[in-house]
Amino acid sequence: MSSPLTIAVGADHAGLALKATLRQALEEAGHSVLDMGTHGPESVDYPDFGAAVAEAVQAGRARYGVLVCGTGIGISIAANRLPGIRCALAHDATGARLSREHNDANVIAFGARMTGVEPALEALRAFLATPYAGGRHDRRVLKLSPDWTRTP
Repeated sequence: MSSPLTIAVGADHAGLALKATLRQALEEAGHSVLDMGTHGPESVDYPDFGAAVAEAVQAGRARYGVLVCGTGIGISIAANRLPGIRCALAHDATGARLSREHNDANVIAFGARMTGVEPALEALRAFLATPYAGGRHDRRVLKLSPDWTRTP
């Protein structure tokens, strides 16, 4: 993947198994992992885990975040509620790469019921290996910041 980083991971009950696989891959690549839960199969609310991972990234305790729920949609919406978080829902390596290159995404989300293990692993590797391109993308990413206001 890339040089060792601290990465926060989180999932609801539907994403528990995929989160465990992604966590293992991160640890095997030498990264430090902050596991924000869930840790069991009991039904839980995905916004809690999306927020926990986003808060870790926002506070600088983790460089990136990885989230998993059934579709990846709800947990990505939850993460994106926090200022400074740019969470991208990815289904493959191309989307993951472009989320970093063009959008400077700092959190990636997966749908455990939508994306297989191998495509998720490939996407995670691409996400971590891809730098933000900057340049023409800077003005667009700036417009995603919490203090940007649209002027007519």
